[in-house]
Order: sequence, then structure tokens, then C-alpha cells
Amino acid sequence: MKAKNPSTAERSSEGRFAYEGLDRVIHERARLSVLTSLLTNPKGLTFGDLKQLCALTDGNLSGHLSVLENAQMVEIAKGHDRNRPQTVCRITPGGRKRYLE
Repeated sequence: MKAKNPSTAERSSEGRFAYEGLDRVIHERARLSVLTSLLTNPKGLTFGDLKQLCALTDGNLSGHLSVLENAQMVEIAKGHDRNRPQTVCRITPGGRKRYLE
């Protein structure tokens, strides 16, 4: 008996690197780097420190943080340190649980 080959449409909809069980919010390379950095720094990291650790640009990091914040995996607190604006990012308890799962 010959195995059924998936159609071209089925193959392209799965994606070349699609693996069952991957969470696209978490398993995108830059977001995985951000979450790993935040997981290992429970008190959080400043935007600048996180940018440096993950080797991302301001805009790129901002976009990835927005996706993670919308997914309620990170929280972003804006404040000041010695009259200078400062953004601190932390992983949420739900984000930690989802990451570890």
C-alpha cells in the first residue's frame, strides 16, 4: 500500500520548520532570548540591559516585548531613575509557567 503524500497546499500551510507543540509566541528566536533573560533575572531588567543581552535594536526589542505583553507573559513598568526615564521588564508568573511548560 502506497503512503498518501500531502498536497502542496498542506505542506506549505504547515511551514518548513513547523513542529507540533511549538508556541509561536515563545519559540521565535528573539522572544525566546528575551524570556530566558527575564526568567534568569526575576527582579527584571532595564530595557537597555535586555537590549544588550539579546543583541536587539530598540525597535526590534520593543516589538517583541509588545507581543509578549499582549500575551500577558511580561510586564513593563515605566518610571524614572535619577530624573531619567527607565523601563523595567519582568516575566509574569503566568509567563514563567508557560515558558517552563
